[in-house]
Amino acid sequence: MSVIRTAVIGFGTAGRVFHAPLIAADPRYSLDAIVTGSPERARAARDTYPESDVLACTDTLFARADQFDLVVIGSPNESHAPLARAAIEAGAHVVVDKPVAVTSAEARAVAAAAKAAGRVLTVFQNRRWDGDFLTLREVVAAGGLGEVRQFDSAFAWWNPRVGTGWKDLAGPDAGGGILYDLGPHLIDQALQLFGEITEVHAELDRRRPGGCSDDDSFLTLRHVSGVRTRLWMSAVAPAPRPRFRVSGSRAVFRSEGLDPQEAQSIAGRKPGEAGFGVHEDGRTAVVEGPDGAEAVPLRAGDYREFYRLLAAALREGGPLPVDPADSIRALEIIEEALGGAR
Repeated sequence: MSVIRTAVIGFGTAGRVFHAPLIAADPRYSLDAIVTGSPERARAARDTYPESDVLACTDTLFARADQFDLVVIGSPNESHAPLARAAIEAGAHVVVDKPVAVTSAEARAVAAAAKAAGRVLTVFQNRRWDGDFLTLREVVAAGGLGEVRQFDSAFAWWNPRVGTGWKDLAGPDAGGGILYDLGPHLIDQALQLFGEITEVHAELDRRRPGGCSDDDSFLTLRHVSGVRTRLWMSAVAPAPRPRFRVSGSRAVFRSEGLDPQEAQSIAGRKPGEAGFGVHEDGRTAVVEGPDGAEAVPLRAGDYREFYRLLAAALREGGPLPVDPADSIRALEIIEEALGGAR
């Protein structure tokens, strides 16, 4: 395989802000087609990527399946599993935006179909390459915090009215709500840092008038290692919590604010440009203990690493950037949280 011929399904936030820019910035890929049923988004796709075919439906895409090596699915959550199965049956390798499906049973069926067909399936868990998360992994691995006891992770914004997008209008059975939106990221990061989970407690609230799914949610997870994870997800936070606060036996790690890559992409900046993935205000993380506090430089975030690793997997048989089993485990935890909250 030389250049990896790629099609992206969906040109909302997932396709427009994340996948299309990352693929277009990587010479190992060609962005050959974008699928969107929205005339407005189709015009934007043609303006931004004039060399790509813009298709109105997936039937047209799959009828041309022999022209593509890879299909990237960035459509609403409820469509992830059926579109992934269709892409696999058409002979393509597949990237599915998180969550890989609405239920873990659907996700396992998709993974089994990919294995039976000899196709690669992976999941876009891009928050593994947030700069603050990369920094935190290094600090934890170096042992500077001592024995880690508590991991607090929060992702919140202020949007007190129900919007018109599918994430606000879909119920949990269709993958709507903030637990399905942010939970796959935050749970995946906790699993990556501290391993398997034995206990799940959830508090899932609807704060906005007219909402049909959770918009202000909290999870606690108990890891086999003994670490207690606490996750906050909210669309109605007037002010944010620290992004990470990690308490160990010797020190505490703290970082503020969200990784800048999403906001930079929305503003029109391109992956690979100077300063992309770097906080322009020069902020740092802090490690603080009884003897004082120390500033820790934040690493630059780099979502391009996902597609670098995927290219190596497709061309050379290297490891996947994300094992689907990891994302399936996160879905199982989401299902347990939903069941407990009910």
